[in-house]
Amino acid sequence: MTSTRPYFVRALYEWILDNQCTPYLLVNANYPAVQVPNEHVKDGRIILNLSPSAIRGLVMDNERVEFSARFGGVPRSLYLPIGAVLAVYAKENGRGMFFDENEFPIPDAAAPTAPALAPALAPAPSLAPAPTPVVSDTKAEKEDASAGDSSADGVSPAGPSQKNPPPDDKGGGGGKKRPSLKVVK
Repeated sequence: MTSTRPYFVRALYEWILDNQCTPYLLVNANYPAVQVPNEHVKDGRIILNLSPSAIRGLVMDNERVEFSARFGGVPRSLYLPIGAVLAVYAKENGRGMFFDENEFPIPDAAAPTAPALAPALAPAPSLAPAPTPVVSDTKAEKEDASAGDSSADGVSPAGPSQKNPPPDDKGGGGGKKRPSLKVVK
């Protein structure tokens, strides 16, 4: 069977946009054929804003995510093999999905290179430090995972902060715990 990752990436991207949130991708920048601005890579990871206002020419298929964006005013073309995508989540609340990094083992050095891409025309996406994969949807668990970590833009290594968490799905925030997200292999 084919991998579920590209299907989940596309579905969650649309779900995040439908809920008026900002879709972020966490990417393994060391994966073969990845083309991202190396000056924005931290610890082998990069977080990319895939908001339609921040990118142009988005292509998501079963093999790749490809688009153009500006970084510091400089147009860049980005190419991400689907195996390099480690997570897709909403900037505002951290909801989304983290993937098993070992589902797509890093291919050997003979991997093909990414195709030449057209220059970008979109405004620069905002980049934040790479979050530690947290497979949770409760505020308390996220706070435990990010204890002691903070950053100026509200994004901690555990993901975006939840200053105003959304009410539960039954309405009114009745204190019911939402189901946690699970890593899909």
